Amino acid sequence: QLRVDEDAQRLVTAFASEGKPVAAICHGPWLLVNSELTEGRDMTSYPSLLDDLVNAGANWTDQEVVVDTEGGHPLITSRNPGDLDAFSSAIIRSLEG
Repeated sequence: QLRVDEDAQRLVTAFASEGKPVAAICHGPWLLVNSELTEGRDMTSYPSLLDDLVNAGANWTDQEVVVDTEGGHPLITSRNPGDLDAFSSAIIRSLEG
């Protein structure tokens, strides 16, 4: 439901347009697909999202965390809750600048 929530889409798009970090784990990257924030970005997710992300222009890889800093705002993605330590650490590093 989150991926089609217009308020959620506006929030994530606003963060991106202001150059703020955007982070998503597990199935969260579906929101980024619907918010058109995946084109040309290096990302990971729960494996079942691979085709959706690739079809939306992302460069998908199977890693515990992927940090892409090339698209105007940091984009941090992880595969699943088992990757929370790496995911959280990447978010903290991004916020520290």
